[in-house]
Amino acid sequence: MTTTEQSYETSPQLRDSLKRSSSIAAFVGLVFLALTVAGKFLPGGSDQQFLRAYLVGFWLWFGASAASLGFLMVQYLTGGAWGTVIRRPLEAGAKTLYVMSFGFLPLLIWVDKLYWWATPAGLADKVIQAKELYLNVPFLWVRWVVYTVFLIGFTYLLTKWSKEEDDTKSTKVSARLEALSAPGVLIFFLLMTFCSVDYLMVLEPYWYSTIYGFLTIIGWGLTTMAIMIAVLVSLTKDEPMHYAITKKHFHDLGKLLFALVMLWAYLNFSQVLITYSANLPTEIVWYIKRWNGGFGWVSVLLLIGHFMLPFFLLISQPAKKTKRVVQAIAIYIVLIHAVDVYSLVEPNFTTAEHPQLIFSWLDVTAPLGFGGLWLALFFRNLSGQRLLPIGAPDFVKALNHGRDH
Repeated sequence: MTTTEQSYETSPQLRDSLKRSSSIAAFVGLVFLALTVAGKFLPGGSDQQFLRAYLVGFWLWFGASAASLGFLMVQYLTGGAWGTVIRRPLEAGAKTLYVMSFGFLPLLIWVDKLYWWATPAGLADKVIQAKELYLNVPFLWVRWVVYTVFLIGFTYLLTKWSKEEDDTKSTKVSARLEALSAPGVLIFFLLMTFCSVDYLMVLEPYWYSTIYGFLTIIGWGLTTMAIMIAVLVSLTKDEPMHYAITKKHFHDLGKLLFALVMLWAYLNFSQVLITYSANLPTEIVWYIKRWNGGFGWVSVLLLIGHFMLPFFLLISQPAKKTKRVVQAIAIYIVLIHAVDVYSLVEPNFTTAEHPQLIFSWLDVTAPLGFGGLWLALFFRNLSGQRLLPIGAPDFVKALNHGRDH
């Protein structure tokens, strides 16, 4: 089959479908976000409970935005058919950072209602005072500005130059994209590690882990790759993706998803092993809280559901090559990773006197609300651009990936 450049244009049916999906997602997102805010004022609601649920939902979907940018830069550096076919979805995900980066503002404005270290009692604590150079509210705001400038700035430049690459098909533009991505990946991992410390790790202010940031970023990457696979399957219903995407593309993306599942499990196991070996009171408290009061069942669920089940499903080649099967696995991984984010946040608010499992209906509405908002922005971004990067140097090679000649 021969194709022309015109065939790479998004079909009207697919464009209408993306716009319709954006509208539906926006409606769902607004409804569940409104319910989340309402929960703050209903009987039994509190500022802290609202902010905890907010952090769970926001962190899950902000991670999908940030990791989209991270994968985009990795793809420019490494090349490969796997990244070429999802470059536009990755760009659409990264451009949600224009909105999602400002989702940190409630956490910053009401920092003392969620983070113990920012309360008067926390600031008077000797351990917190020893960390005052880093743990202080003005510097927290400064770091947020740095994160936001980096994320939005790099997203703007990469997406702008990508469009220029399509228009000009110039290798100079391609080289510029690669040159920006090289330091960008390093800066991304450094800044997002600090970001995970700022908003998650300090929920347990005496505890620390040297691989916590990397573990968090890998969790983001796992969610994002799952979203990309699920979306790509839906896009193949219409042109140009119906022709462009082959079973080999899905097989490659499924292998990447499998590798991320393995890496997530390896990092978690490494953290447990090091903590168990040291057996220090300031380190084991994090795991004690996640094994008592009902949270042990959540940990078992993550062991089985976040590692073992995806492992056995994705180890099968036919499963990775079958669109509907790999899409179902991908959607499941997004859902189970929401449980992982919940386990990173909620156990930190238990005490020796009240170690029971903490669960609120807001922990469901917040992820659904932010998910709807994210998908609305994502589909809107995706509908406004060509779905294939025709100016990429390896575009033809990626298009022929897995085809018989």
